[in-house]
Amino acid sequence: MAIPKEPRQIMINLMYLVLTAMLALNVSAEIMNAFWDLNNSLEESNALTSESVKATEQGIQPILEKKPKLREPLNAGIKEVRNEVSALVDYIEEIKVFLIDETGNKNGTVDEEDFYNGLPRGKKNKDLTTRYLVEEGKGEELMERVNEAKAKLIAVFEKTLQDEDVQAEAKLTDSEIEARIKNINENITLGIDESWRDKADKDKKTWSDYKFKQMPIVATLPVLTKIQTDARSAEATLVNKMAELVGGREIKLNKFFPVMNAKKGYVIRGEKFEAEVSIGAYSSEFAKTSSISINGKSIPLNDEGKGTYSEIANSYGKQNLRLTANVKNPLTGETFTESSEFEYEVGERSATVSADKMNVFYIGVDNPISVAVAGASSNQVKVSGSGVTVKGNNGKYIVTAKKPTNDAKISVSAPGINKSFDFRVKRIPDPVPTLGRGPNKNGGSMGSGEFKAQLGLAAVLENFDFEAKCNVQGYNLTRVAKRQDPVEAVNPGPRYQGRAKNLVAQAKPGDIYYFDNVKVRCPGDSAGRRLPSITFKIK
Repeated sequence: MAIPKEPRQIMINLMYLVLTAMLALNVSAEIMNAFWDLNNSLEESNALTSESVKATEQGIQPILEKKPKLREPLNAGIKEVRNEVSALVDYIEEIKVFLIDETGNKNGTVDEEDFYNGLPRGKKNKDLTTRYLVEEGKGEELMERVNEAKAKLIAVFEKTLQDEDVQAEAKLTDSEIEARIKNINENITLGIDESWRDKADKDKKTWSDYKFKQMPIVATLPVLTKIQTDARSAEATLVNKMAELVGGREIKLNKFFPVMNAKKGYVIRGEKFEAEVSIGAYSSEFAKTSSISINGKSIPLNDEGKGTYSEIANSYGKQNLRLTANVKNPLTGETFTESSEFEYEVGERSATVSADKMNVFYIGVDNPISVAVAGASSNQVKVSGSGVTVKGNNGKYIVTAKKPTNDAKISVSAPGINKSFDFRVKRIPDPVPTLGRGPNKNGGSMGSGEFKAQLGLAAVLENFDFEAKCNVQGYNLTRVAKRQDPVEAVNPGPRYQGRAKNLVAQAKPGDIYYFDNVKVRCPGDSAGRRLPSITFKIK
C-alpha cells in the first residue's frame, strides 16, 4: 500500500489505526462475565466429579472385602491415580491463584462485594499472562507436567491390569489387556493434544503461545480450569475402569420421585395439555423394572425411563394429576413406591400491557413496556401504537411519543385475541433549579466559600425514573449587597460567564443572590420552559 504524501491523509490513517487498536482492546463486560461464568461452572463440575469418584471407590469396598486378592492391587492403583490427579489439579490451582493475586486479589479469592462484580480485579490484564505463562516458560512447564501426569496415569492402569492376581480374578486375556490400555491411551488427553499446531499462526510457535499469549486473565482461567476438568474426568474414567475389574457392583436406592415436565402449566380450553414424565434420581438400569402411572393410567417408559402423557383440556379451572412411580432394584429385587401430585389450570386467553416505569408515557424519552398474552408464545404476539411509536420484540418494547395526549393506545394481537390499552402522554415534568449539592441546593443560606466554588446553575429531574437530562438555557443573576444597589447580570447557558462570574466572585456574608428568569429545555421540548426563581443568602 502506498504511503500518502498529504499530511491530512497521514493523520486520517493514523487515527484509523488507533481506533482499530482501541476496538481490539475493548472486550465487553458481557464477554468477561461469560468467561467467568464458564470458569465457575467448570469448577462446580470438577467438585461433582471428585465426589462421584469417591463414591465409586467406597462403593466397591464391600465387594473387595470378599475378594482379598483384588483388594490390595486395585486399591493401590486407585490411590495412585487419585494422588497423581490431585497433585496436578493443585499445581494448576497454584498458577490460577498466582494470576488472580498478582493483579490485586488475595489468596486466589474474589470479593463478591467490590465494584468488580465478583470478577478478578485484573480480569483484562494480558501482560501478566503473556509474561508469566509464555515468556517466563510457565506454560511450557505446565504442558510438560500435564503430559507427565498422563504418562503416569496410563502406567498405573497398565501395572494394575498386569498384576497376576487381577488377571486371574478378572479373567483377563492378553488381548483384552492390550485393548483396554489402547482405549485409555486414546481417550485421555488432559486438555493437551497436537491439534493446536494446525490452528496456530506463524507467530504462535509453542502451545503456550497459542493458548495464553495476549489472553486476558479472565479468559485464561477457564483454559486452566478445563485442564483440571479433563484431569478429573481422566481420574473418573480410570477409577471406573478399575472398578469394573471387581466383577460386581452395588446399587443403593435412597429417594425416588416421579417428575412431570409439562410444556405448559396453563392452557387454553380446546388445547392439548402435554407433559414429559420421568423418575427423579434415575439410573439407566431401572428402565425395565420401573413404571409410572397417572390417575391410575400406566405410562409406557423408554430405555431412559421417560414417557409422554397428554389429555385434552375440556373444562376450565384447576386440574389435578396424581403420579405414582414403582422402582425395583435390578440387583437386590427391592421395590420402592413414591407418589406426587401435579396441578395445572385451564383458562381463557388474556393479554396484559404494563408500563415498566410509570402508568403514563413521557415525550422525549424511551418508555419501556412489557406485553404478555397467556397461552401464546412471544413470537405470535403483535404490538402496535396509536399516538405513539412502538418498537421491540419478545415481550419487551420501547414506546416513544412526540406530543401530549390522553388518547394514546397500545394494541395487542395474537391467535384468539385482539385488544387495545389506553395510556396518557405527558411532557417531562419541570426540573428543579439547583446550585451545587447539599441540603440548601435549591435556595437558603450558603457559605461564601461554598457559593463561590459552584460553577453555575443546573436543572435536576427529581424523583423521575427515566434517563433524561434538561439543559439550562440561561438565567438572570442579581446580587444585592449590604447598603448597595442591586447589580444584575444576564447569563447564557448553565455555567457562569462574564459579568455573572464576577458577581459570584464578590460574594460576602450578608449578600443576597437571586436567580430569576431561569429557562431550561428538556428532551421532547419544542421550546424552552421557565422555572421558579431561587434565592441564596451568603453566610
